[in-house]
Amino acid sequence: MDLDGDGHTDILSGSYSRQEKSMAGTFHVLYGTKDGTFKKAVELKGTDGEPLIIPADDEERMTDKICTRPFATDWDGDGHLDLVVGNFAGTFFWFKGEGKGKFAPKPEQIKGGDKPLKITGVHSDPFVVDWDGDGDLDLVSGSSDGAVYWADNTAGKGKVPTLKPFQVLVAPAEDEWGKTGATFKPLRETDIKRPTYGVRVWVADINGDGKLDLLVGDSTTLVTPAKGLSDEEMVKKAAEWQKEFEKAQAAMAPVQEAYMKEFREKKDGKEKKELTKEQKEAREKLEKEMRKASEEYSKLYQKRSEFVTEEMTGFVWLYVRK
Repeated sequence: MDLDGDGHTDILSGSYSRQEKSMAGTFHVLYGTKDGTFKKAVELKGTDGEPLIIPADDEERMTDKICTRPFATDWDGDGHLDLVVGNFAGTFFWFKGEGKGKFAPKPEQIKGGDKPLKITGVHSDPFVVDWDGDGDLDLVSGSSDGAVYWADNTAGKGKVPTLKPFQVLVAPAEDEWGKTGATFKPLRETDIKRPTYGVRVWVADINGDGKLDLLVGDSTTLVTPAKGLSDEEMVKKAAEWQKEFEKAQAAMAPVQEAYMKEFREKKDGKEKKELTKEQKEAREKLEKEMRKASEEYSKLYQKRSEFVTEEMTGFVWLYVRK
């Protein structure tokens, strides 16, 4: 991809970091050079000189701001590369390109029909391609739920896409292994027959037959008993731990709620500037309670290693189109 039009291949990536006291997604680019190497990554900015960030109305929609994959393509057919981007909420936006790697600072939300286009899960993963071979740009996306979705474009070639709501290309995993992460049922590599969760997709003619195929990467956690335990013993100990863990969660909830209410940034921008002695003591007490609850919660969470071994990994799947 040549983002700035200088004839050299560039690398574009999304990331997330703390911005203005909250989390937000920014985009970074490694510009290519004539000798095939890349310059140091720099933050991609809009024509206003500010970092490109997906907007969100308030902190409750913070997941809108945290980007996933940015995909560079001429979305509106004007000859300039635009950015189609996903986010943690599972929706999509596009930043209009103005040529030579410059982009409008504010994006537009992409719709499917008359509503914002959204995958069933979260962590949208846009890949722009003519999936149905009718000459215009469609949108394919992976998802946290293990599925791959396709939105058909009805606008025609060279126009801003008008997308239909998503259709399913690869069905969601639907917890077919019994919600493994919650109940700790054994899950070995030989048990896995399809993508699980956190799916990312690439579209290409892999086998050279003239048809577009799907390459699908996923994320999963293999679950086996701790050393010396059988599957049955692991499941029994996990069930006992689960009850204890849920009890700890319930005990921690009111402390956490009080802590968040006291310390989170107020939406109206008003904060306590001067605290009385009683208010300071109350805050200190609340902080101690929160630390204690967090420590107990963490210790209990770590006790899982006594009965289960978990291995975070992922696989790549190939779906060859018929």
